[in-house]
Amino acid sequence: MRSDLRLSQAGPEAAASGPGSASPTAVEATVTALYQAHALRLIRLAYLMLGDRASAEDVVQEAFCGLYRRWSRLTDSGSAVSYLRSCVLNGCRSQLRRRARPPAQPAQQQSPVSAESAVLASEERAAVLRALRRLPARQREAVLLRYYLDLSAQEAAAAMGVGPSTVRSATHRALVTLGDLLQEFS
Repeated sequence: MRSDLRLSQAGPEAAASGPGSASPTAVEATVTALYQAHALRLIRLAYLMLGDRASAEDVVQEAFCGLYRRWSRLTDSGSAVSYLRSCVLNGCRSQLRRRARPPAQPAQQQSPVSAESAVLASEERAAVLRALRRLPARQREAVLLRYYLDLSAQEAAAAMGVGPSTVRSATHRALVTLGDLLQEFS
């Protein structure tokens, strides 16, 4: 998993001087505060990537659990949000790869539609979501990171594990394709 999070490779004694030296209660409080501040945005990002709220919530929850488990190796607590964003993107990529495989069992019944999902399903948003889902994965990620999360090209590049010029070109191609797709839907 590539991210901006710098994990200490030294050992527990080296980590004792960094953010990892906090007590388990302090770590829990910090991760809880991060969850309260950023979970909803990350769930929305995952929802846009996956199109399924339950899977989106699972991916975000796993990202926060991973952060909690690895907190002792964190050398810069300021990069925790970037780490979480990268974890969510990687989790979404894994989910999408799993979905691409043929199902081993019959598909399960869909979960009931939530109020938030109903709001997202308005006609305009539904057309944009359909168009977004038709984009190649890299273009979709670039557009969501740049315009939905309002990240700079450098921040989006770090989250995607590519260079800033790749983000800019993927974003440009995605916007052209989205314009064409949205005209088709009209």
